[in-house]
Amino acid sequence: MNYRVIFGLLFLFPSCSTVSNSTSQGRFETIVLGVAQDGGVPHVGCSKPCCVDARRSGRRLYPACLAIHDRENGRLCLIECTPRIEPQLAMLHAIAGIEGRGRKPVDAVMLTHAHMGHYLGLAQFGKEVAATDKLPVFVSPRFAAYLRKNGPWKLMVENKNIVIHEIEPGTAFSPIPGIQVTPIPVPHRDEYSDTMAFQIRGPNKSVLFVPDVDSWKKKPGLLRRLVEGMDIAYLDATFYDGSELPDRIMALVQHPFITETMAALRDDAAARPGRFRFIHLNHTNPALHDSGIRREIEAAGFRIAKQGERVGL
Repeated sequence: MNYRVIFGLLFLFPSCSTVSNSTSQGRFETIVLGVAQDGGVPHVGCSKPCCVDARRSGRRLYPACLAIHDRENGRLCLIECTPRIEPQLAMLHAIAGIEGRGRKPVDAVMLTHAHMGHYLGLAQFGKEVAATDKLPVFVSPRFAAYLRKNGPWKLMVENKNIVIHEIEPGTAFSPIPGIQVTPIPVPHRDEYSDTMAFQIRGPNKSVLFVPDVDSWKKKPGLLRRLVEGMDIAYLDATFYDGSELPDRIMALVQHPFITETMAALRDDAAARPGRFRFIHLNHTNPALHDSGIRREIEAAGFRIAKQGERVGL
C-alpha cells in the first residue's frame, strides 16, 4: 500500500484503534465498513458523553456494513447501503487499493432488510448522484416488491440504475462469481420487508452476517443453526444488557443483549477465540466506550468488530 493510501486510511479512521490487523488470505475477503447501529457514532439527537466526546474528538463509527472483495479481479459486493455510504465506499476502495471506479463503485449489493440504517444509502446510486447502470441488488421477494412500488426506489428501477434480483430463503445465490450466499430468515420488526441473515461462503472459509434480530428465543435453536459451520460470525450486539437506555421500553426495540449471546455461546467462544464478533452496536452501548467491559468480552473469547478488519474467504 502506498503512502497516499495510508494517509487516506488514517483520515477515514480518526482513531487508529478502530483499524484491526488483516487476517485476510486467498482470493476473496470480507471487509467491515461499519460496526454501529443505524445512526452511527456520533448519533443524531444524542447529548450524552458517548456522542459529545465523539464530536469533539472526531471519532466516527459508521452503521453496520460489510463488503466482499475479489482480489483477483477487483470485484466488490456491498452488504447493506447505509446513510454513510460515501465514506464507507471511500474506505472500501482505499483498503482494496482500487481507484477510479466512477459510476460503478461496486459490482453488486445485498440488503438484509428495509430499516433506515441498512438501505437508505441505496438512493445514492440514483440519477441525482452516482447514476449507476444496472447495478445488481439482491433482496428478498417482499423487499423487492417494496422497492418496485415506492419512491425513490421505484424510479431507480425504472431508470435501470439498479436491477432487482429476488433471493429465496434457504436457497444459495452468487452475488459475484466464486461466492455463495445463503439467506436465512430471522425474526425482526418487519414493517416494510422481511429480514435475512447471510451465510457467506468462499473457496476456503465462511462468514455469517446477522446485524439485526429481535431475539434468539423467538426461534429456538436459530442461533445455533446460524453459526453452525461458520468460521466467523458477525452477530447483532445492539445493546450490552439493556441498562443503557433507561428511558426506553426495551420491548419496543428488541435485540438480543450481548450478555445473552455470550451466555449461549460461551463454550464455543472459549474453544475458538475470535470466532464470534459483535456488530451493530448502539451509540450508547458501553462495549464501544468502556475498556473494562471490552476486556471482559475479549477474555471470554468474543470480539467487538472493528472498522477496516478483513477476513479471508
